[in-house]
Amino acid sequence: MSVLKRNNVQVLGSGPATMAFSHGFGCDQSMWRFVAPTFEGRYRTVLFDLVGSGGSDLASYDYTKYGALSGYADDVLEVLDETATGPVIFVGHSVSATIGMLAALRAPERFAANVMVGPSPSFINDGEYHGGFTRADVEELLETLENNFLGWSSTMAPAIMGAPEQPHLRDELVNSFCRTDPDIAKHFARVTFLADHRAELSRVSTPTLIVQSDDDFLAPVCVGEYMHRTIPGSRLAIVRNIGHCPHLSAPSASVDAIEGFLHEVIGDDA
Repeated sequence: MSVLKRNNVQVLGSGPATMAFSHGFGCDQSMWRFVAPTFEGRYRTVLFDLVGSGGSDLASYDYTKYGALSGYADDVLEVLDETATGPVIFVGHSVSATIGMLAALRAPERFAANVMVGPSPSFINDGEYHGGFTRADVEELLETLENNFLGWSSTMAPAIMGAPEQPHLRDELVNSFCRTDPDIAKHFARVTFLADHRAELSRVSTPTLIVQSDDDFLAPVCVGEYMHRTIPGSRLAIVRNIGHCPHLSAPSASVDAIEGFLHEVIGDDA
């Protein structure tokens, strides 16, 4: 099967450089609809679904390959090989921010910049590191998901989205979670919430922007500040937003942060 079909790749826009957008857990590429079109006039924009999500080929989901985020990083590089000729600006939300980082560490020449929206290298508290949850919290979350996937989705999705003044977005995320194959979602959740990629942060050489909501229970501000301190030369943009999805609930602020970063880092004045 071609990479383009496997990952349901959509190529839009035009321009000499490419921007690729990758979604978070329980989501799909439609979550970028308020951000990606802003860049279509001057970039070739690439949207895709992680295998197991959205319109991807579910039969391609390999529980061994995707037992670590490195499996998704491999896919990202394959998607870029098919859709881009030069270094790419990669925009990843949540777990995809980490996936993009891992891909850039493997092939730094393929990346002009990384934009990490609501990232977390580890959700679990460890000594002085505060990821937002204890190990017991995460295990309880995963156990609840295992036992009652639809109930977990209906409870967690609104908490993750936040956006108290935009209930339609909370409903959208609930529906997105509930459309995901339960077995794949359970596996991907365990990989996502138990991952720890703090050790890789100091090795990052790609220009990096961290876009952090100022009120996000899943990835609190202290996580963004930790990443900013640890990733050499990174920028941190904290946007006013309740929830983990500022690209949906605060798209203008998110776009402004990305635009400012691109202007500073690669001289994009368009």
